[in-house]
Amino acid sequence: MTYRRQDPRALAALADPTRREIFERIAAKPHSVSELARQLPVSRPAVSQHLRVLKEAQLVAETRDGTRRIYRIDPRGIGAMREWLDRHWGRALDAFQQFVDSNPERKK
Repeated sequence: MTYRRQDPRALAALADPTRREIFERIAAKPHSVSELARQLPVSRPAVSQHLRVLKEAQLVAETRDGTRRIYRIDPRGIGAMREWLDRHWGRALDAFQQFVDSNPERKK
């Protein structure tokens, strides 16, 4: 199994509540920095810093539209994070099944 740097960076990037809100807004539809700054109680430079972290974690990608940059979800980072979560989810379900099987009184 290969260690992928983007997996922990993606999770760390989404740990911040403001960054998570920015990510969720971009997941709903692409946004520019200005659009995001108008919708959030943080400054435009702060939004830009949050976007930089999300971009480094490969959770968002940008495209140019004239002088504006439009941010969209980056499927590469989302896919890598999904794979990482799926591996752990399977282990968690297996552990839960073992727990239930070894504790019959919990089945009631």
